[in-house]
Amino acid sequence: MELELLTGISHAFVDRPRKRRRMAWDVPPAPQVHLGISCGHEVGDVTSFISSKAPSDCTSPSLDKEKTRNGSPPWREDDKDGHYIFAVGENLTSRYKIHSKIGEGTFGQVLECWDKETNEMVAIKVVRGMKKYRDAAMIEIDVLQQLVRHDKSGCCVQIRNWFDYRNHICIVFEKLGPSLYDFLQKNSYRSFPIDLVRELARQLLECVAFIHDLRLIHTDLKPENVLLVSSESVRVPDYEISLRTPKDGSYFKRLPKSSAIKVIDFGSTTYEHQDHNYIVSTRHYRAPEVILGLGWSYPCDVWSIGCILVELCSGETLFQTHENLEHLAMMERVLGPLPPHMLRTADHHADKYIRRGRLDWPLRTTSKESIKAVTKLPRLQNLVMQHVDHSAGDLIDLLQGLFRYDPVERLTAHEALRHPFFTRDRHRR
Repeated sequence: MELELLTGISHAFVDRPRKRRRMAWDVPPAPQVHLGISCGHEVGDVTSFISSKAPSDCTSPSLDKEKTRNGSPPWREDDKDGHYIFAVGENLTSRYKIHSKIGEGTFGQVLECWDKETNEMVAIKVVRGMKKYRDAAMIEIDVLQQLVRHDKSGCCVQIRNWFDYRNHICIVFEKLGPSLYDFLQKNSYRSFPIDLVRELARQLLECVAFIHDLRLIHTDLKPENVLLVSSESVRVPDYEISLRTPKDGSYFKRLPKSSAIKVIDFGSTTYEHQDHNYIVSTRHYRAPEVILGLGWSYPCDVWSIGCILVELCSGETLFQTHENLEHLAMMERVLGPLPPHMLRTADHHADKYIRRGRLDWPLRTTSKESIKAVTKLPRLQNLVMQHVDHSAGDLIDLLQGLFRYDPVERLTAHEALRHPFFTRDRHRR
């Protein structure tokens, strides 16, 4: 395989350079809930995922010798941040053997493990042994349970099992291929052809429509959280070499052999009825209503999809920024002025970016580099036409619907699926 098998790991709520590898599921502080388990005692509506052959392993130092004889590693203290300390080749309960670590972040670690019962590789999310992360993991398991119960199309990552091991909630997932971000990174950030973007967009919108129908909001959609099902790729000529110098000196690029994808990371997913006034989404994919403190709902996921589609078409993040004023100025540069009514109703954290009913930029900007970063951005139409050879008009129109500033006017996932960008393609076939 040209591409290594990876489980996509996200890094939510953290601003970071686009070209730096992002390897975390960053779970926000969880609300106080009465879900949890300890030493194998199941609680709530998540017990169906406990395998009778993968029990809790609530050990203590006094049980070292017994556990070692049964195949478990010696008892070790967690590190200072509550991460589980392991060694490759050790068991994680008697059922799973640790093969490698494929991610680490604020939530904990993701380990590639061999499932001795099913004879397959799985990805296990090992959550830090701290109450807020354990509580957040139990909420995520509850969401995953709903998804697996209703997901007939298989558009979401499948939970296989979960257990409590030495005070760490461990969630077992199917093993998938690389994330869209990993694929772009390994391919020197070369863009995807429009027909592949169309198929990826269709699946992503279908998945989000399904999630929204369950009254759930993902809140952290980004290329890291969309995984290819297969790691296989094909080598094809890079037809954009006449427009630019290849980033890696190659006149070929890789494309996924299969376009099948799944959405992952439901650690930040929230229900429709919950409080929606805190900050959500990774910076680059964050909707304007979130930045302005206007509250958010399903449309914030749709905005994130728009950002993802532009990135797949261009190979670059649309809004490469690290602070709110610059982010809003970039939006205006690409999409036009923000609506006055949204600026007028911004909360007290965001009203400092506004002066006399308009965005106070560039007067309040922090540096000349920030001004340059904003002014170099093209309008949305020009950006798309730089990279798309056909269907550019339909894609631009779809993106304009996904990027409507007012969330009330923004296309829903179901409406987007009926757009000519998809329907005209179906009629051609």
